[in-house]
Parts: sequence; structure tokens; C-alpha cells
Amino acid sequence: MPNDRVCLHIADAIADVRLDRPAKLNALDPDMFAALRETSAALAERTDVRAVVLSGNGRAFCAGLDLASMGGGSPDGLGARTHGIANGFQQAVWGWRDLPVPVIAALHGVAFGGGLQIALGADIRIVAPDARLAVMEARWGLVPDMGGIALLRGLVRDDVARELTYTARQVSGTEAVALGLATRVADDPHGAAMELAGRIAASSPRAIRGAKRLFGLSQDAGAAELLLAESREQELLLNGPDIPEILTAQAENRAPRFAD
Repeated sequence: MPNDRVCLHIADAIADVRLDRPAKLNALDPDMFAALRETSAALAERTDVRAVVLSGNGRAFCAGLDLASMGGGSPDGLGARTHGIANGFQQAVWGWRDLPVPVIAALHGVAFGGGLQIALGADIRIVAPDARLAVMEARWGLVPDMGGIALLRGLVRDDVARELTYTARQVSGTEAVALGLATRVADDPHGAAMELAGRIAASSPRAIRGAKRLFGLSQDAGAAELLLAESREQELLLNGPDIPEILTAQAENRAPRFAD
């Protein structure tokens, strides 16, 4: 890792990624932004990882931007596209959305502002019932600018997204599920996320990666492009090694053994 802001442990095809600045509730400073970008980029290159769990060490997932550490601006300029379609701050979020394997965020404590936007970059969010989530930027005279608006539009109703953004209102984990910000609650979000990651990792890796590509397209592509992409993904899977292995495993009454 480039610094001590993120811990990464890989076992059984699952990457356990933890924000690791617990004394500051994992608040986002330049080193944390760099570590998040570089971790997602490194995982994108690996073929032995089938699922990612993203969580925070200590008492919270992430309290948001550490304003005191940012020096009042961006060294690149916020408008500079330094990482494809994103700037450096956005890529700390968008890198997880673009990762070729599913990402499960496990949220406890608080997920405020930029911390919530990082969680929104995941495929799935499992939250503690008493966690607190907020689109916090308006409190500081800012807007969500780490991909938050682009990600919220696919999760919650437009009026809900506007209310949360305009007011910076905090919601519990339970309300977050009701609104669509989170997937489900669990008393132990990290344990539940790891269990889910294990189930995903036991599935066909090619089918899971193909499905994630299609879900990514579904946010932005037109119907014609998406239908064609579905057909192409299915053709690859029908001619690949996983379906014969599934059929053989069923005949032999065992779990499938998928190669990466």
C-alpha cells in the first residue's frame, strides 16, 4: 500500500479492504484519497479476487472530508479529468464502481459526506441499524462532488435525493434501507458482508463479472446498447468453461470448482 490509510487482506478470493484512520473516524485526507485510488486500481488488475468488502476500522466507516487537511483546494483543479472521466477525488469513489468484481460496503458508526459517497460506489451496502448516514456537504456550503449525484440517481427517488442533499439530514441505517441508500441492515455489517462475499466468490467468476459490466451499462446506456451488451456477455458465457463445470458438478453432487 502507498501509505497507512488503508488495510488490505486477501484470502479465499475475497479482498477485505478497511479504511484505517480510526482516531479520526477514517476522515478523508490526501493520503486516504491516494490509498483508496491505488487500492481499487491494484485490485482491478488481479484475477484472483472475486469479491471485495469495504469497511472502516474503529468506531465508524468514514466521517467524511477532513477539511483541515485539504489546504482549501485541489492540486489538480476539480475540473481536471485526471482518471478517465473522473478527477482525483471522484476516483476514490468511482474506482469501486468500476472495479470488475462486486464490492460490498459494510457501514457502522457514521458515513457522512465523502464517506457516504465512497459507500455509494459499492454494489451493495450492509448497514448497522443504528449507523448514521448523511449527504453532509450542504452543511459546509458544498455539493456532493465525488460522484454522489451520479450515484444517488440510481438508488433513491429524485425528490429523496434532493431532500437529503439540500438539508444534510442524518438518517439511521434502518431508514437508509427504506429510502434505498442501503441494501439491508445487520447487527454485524462486516460479518454479513464477508458471508455474502463468500457466496459471490463461490459463483462463476465470468458470470459475476459480466453481470457487473451490464449493471454498469444500465445506469447510462440506451436500451439498444444494453440489449446488445447482454447478448454479447451471454454468448461469451455459453462458450466458456463455467457452464460445463456447473453441469459436471451437479452430476457428481459436488460444488463447482471455477478457475479464475
